[in-house]
Amino acid sequence: MVVLAASICTKGGKAVISRQFRDMTRARIESLLTSFPKLIPTNIQHTSVETAEVRYVYQPLEELYILLITNKASNILQDIETLHLIARVVSDMCRNAEEREILKNAFDLLGAFDEIVSLGYREPVSLVQVRNVLEMESHEEKIQEIIARNKEAEAKEELKRRAKQLEMQRREQQRRAASGMGGGGGNFLGGGATGYAPIPQRFEAPTPQRTVSPQPSSSRTPAFKSGGMKLGSKKTKQAELLDALGGELAVDEQSVPTSPVHAPEPAAPVKDYASSLPAVAQESVHVSIKETISVDLMREGGVNSLEVKGDMNLHVSEDTLARIRLLVAPPPSGVGAEVQFKQHPNVVKFQAQKERVVVLKDPGRGFPVNQPLGVLKWRYSGKDETYVPLSINCWPSPSNDGTCEVNIEYELENETLSLYDVVISIPLPAGSYPTVSSHTGEWSLNPSSHSLDWSISQVNADDRSGSLEFSIGGDDAGAFFPVKVSFAAHGSLAGVSIASVDLVDGGAVKFSQEAIVSIENYVVSG
Repeated sequence: MVVLAASICTKGGKAVISRQFRDMTRARIESLLTSFPKLIPTNIQHTSVETAEVRYVYQPLEELYILLITNKASNILQDIETLHLIARVVSDMCRNAEEREILKNAFDLLGAFDEIVSLGYREPVSLVQVRNVLEMESHEEKIQEIIARNKEAEAKEELKRRAKQLEMQRREQQRRAASGMGGGGGNFLGGGATGYAPIPQRFEAPTPQRTVSPQPSSSRTPAFKSGGMKLGSKKTKQAELLDALGGELAVDEQSVPTSPVHAPEPAAPVKDYASSLPAVAQESVHVSIKETISVDLMREGGVNSLEVKGDMNLHVSEDTLARIRLLVAPPPSGVGAEVQFKQHPNVVKFQAQKERVVVLKDPGRGFPVNQPLGVLKWRYSGKDETYVPLSINCWPSPSNDGTCEVNIEYELENETLSLYDVVISIPLPAGSYPTVSSHTGEWSLNPSSHSLDWSISQVNADDRSGSLEFSIGGDDAGAFFPVKVSFAAHGSLAGVSIASVDLVDGGAVKFSQEAIVSIENYVVSG
């Protein structure tokens, strides 16, 4: 038995694929396949046909033929068995018996033919064995893949653990700094995530962390009478109130002075929220997108006013990359339709119904090198809630006993943004302090504004919502407004981003980009 070739051809004799197991020229195999359809007898079903030199063992395959070309001395029964196995392989690997599908899987089919027939002789293999050989499954390879996946998972868990540890250390340092600014003794205000101050701090002797006014002793008495508070019954009542609340509240340091005369309260440093965003590795062409949002939300829902302003800065650090064009990606569906764009005077204006491209008007010039250039600005002003990144729902519920239950929750509305260092500040009724029953993130009391500051380190599509619940004395629901929000975000509210950067003369350019959203004013009105 010698199989000269295994082929699949059309009804007209055109070769689709063919595997020769003996030395045959292309012209020879094409001649044999071309003459094959003419040899098939009409109205008679056969599985083989012979010529003076070769034998064709064939099987119809819808609009194609699958056939073996053998010598005339070959065992016809073994040839038919080989043909059936090849037909099963073709049916197993191709969804349908069409020429396009055969060509799509030609490489795998020819490999299967080689597994069934070797040097013209049938190999003792089955369909399952052929399939396993083609899949090239390896037990050792699977074990190595499992080990690699486990190592990756362990590395990710270790990174998460270290990041959480660093975050806890950072927050602990912030609490210590806040404690140092607020004075020693019982004047600690905040309590971190639970509102509990360490017990030793409530009973420590006053420390000189607060700056005492350098007035002579003779002048202290008038100053004490005019502005200070005497150590007496008021302190006792305040201490009794703290004990009744179970130590959940810390005493305002102005209520219990550490010395007869207080120095002015130092101003809290302004936090750079943008520093919390992940750093971006800058390429030779770097695009910086910065947006600011000013929004006034209504308590019942909806928008009183909203304004988004953005600008795009381009920084090129190599002379060879100065003559480039930036393709602005189309915005997401439903976003950016009402955004007004304004280009640099030397930049080509956007044209309606065409791609938005940032390129210089003079093609012979290039962008400045090693000097940031503002190439594009945009603005939106209106009441479209699509541009609201974070919704706030504050729900005060006054009770009949003179207290109020307050539920407040947030939800990320724009899943393309990632928010960092979110702080939601809820004003509190004068003279009242909250008892927090449940919360996401952390909370603390702000003595300067007498508000509850609710802090969430990150809000994104994977962790998009959270809630806080507390009770407090007072029955005026309007006292908890306006709610103020601050955060820094990674992304673009207007959906502005760069899709690609190319040289004006042709050729893609590797680039980097960062998009930052900052808060100008973000409030929920009462």
